[in-house]
Amino acid sequence: MASRPLILVSNDDGVHAPGVRALQRALRSFADVVVVAPKYEQSAQSHAISLHRPLRHDVLGDDVHAVDGTPVDCVYVALYRDDLLPRRPDLCASGINHGPNLGSDVVYSGTVAAAREAALRGIPSIAFSQLGRQTTRALEGSAEIAARLCRRLLEAERPEGQVPLLNVNFPEGSAKGIRPTRLGLRHYAEGVEVRSDPRGRDYYWIGGPGGVRHEPLEGSDTDAVDAGFVSVTPLRIERTFPDHFGIAAFVAAGEDP
Repeated sequence: MASRPLILVSNDDGVHAPGVRALQRALRSFADVVVVAPKYEQSAQSHAISLHRPLRHDVLGDDVHAVDGTPVDCVYVALYRDDLLPRRPDLCASGINHGPNLGSDVVYSGTVAAAREAALRGIPSIAFSQLGRQTTRALEGSAEIAARLCRRLLEAERPEGQVPLLNVNFPEGSAKGIRPTRLGLRHYAEGVEVRSDPRGRDYYWIGGPGGVRHEPLEGSDTDAVDAGFVSVTPLRIERTFPDHFGIAAFVAAGEDP
């Protein structure tokens, strides 16, 4: 590693979001930082990648780049466009997201997907999200903690061949501390609202009006932030579920091709 590590920063709220700028400033205290983030907001894009349209790239300032694509597009372009980065990043930091990414949110989150894309490419990664109002004071406080967590991740020993991917959520207000956690369970209101446009054709708004709730679950990220703690949850890249090999074997044995 160089004397100062190189950190790639991205997000899903867009390159002008206050969270990504706060994170960039805090990380610069100990690292070289390059921001490659979506030109426009790309929330809830999950791991979408643009394979069927060209992408445009704008240089907005020293080490700040905008790509008119998804968070995953941004990380991919940063890593594989020649000369965009001065060298291979030592770490990818994504966020600070406007709003939580707790429990099943990690499936939909573009912020988490940016970190996951870097981890898929062998780069230790960490995603950050902020509950509550994103005031300047709240973001600066969370960004300071984020910088400390990034330094710790760079120093951490890790098993051979296993790239760490962490999901961090900051509580609303001042944090009481930091807890290692597991994913909680979030329940969203479900439904499809049907409306008609002026020409009589139906269009839909998905998601019910009842908001989101979660049940208490010991050791979870949801419980941690409810109690005023920063949650640090390890995610896994390997998606095979060994407990269901029996189901797979039963299905596979049903009929010969």
